Amino acid sequence: MKMNCRLSELRHKEVISSADGSRIGYVDDIIVDTKTACVVAFVIFGRFFFFGIFGKREDYIIPWEKITLIGEDAIIVSCKISDKEKRPKKRLFFWKNRNFFDF
Repeated sequence: MKMNCRLSELRHKEVISSADGSRIGYVDDIIVDTKTACVVAFVIFGRFFFFGIFGKREDYIIPWEKITLIGEDAIIVSCKISDKEKRPKKRLFFWKNRNFFDF
């Protein structure tokens, strides 16, 4: 069983919450304690709103203690994303199923 993993390999693994099965994203960065040379947390960058014009969501910082399993294809974590952060996307084109004469 492989015990070492590079950051470049971690970036291709999807992070999944074991609490509700939601997909959180992919590892973008790690936080390392320079005194002990240990990984402290994984960082997942927040998603952009409309190509970044309207900003982006906050980054997810997942502490090392919350990481349950690092598998070949995915990383399982024991934290739950709040309902506010995983709310459904709003439809961008509200007129999709409407008749233009209804206005």
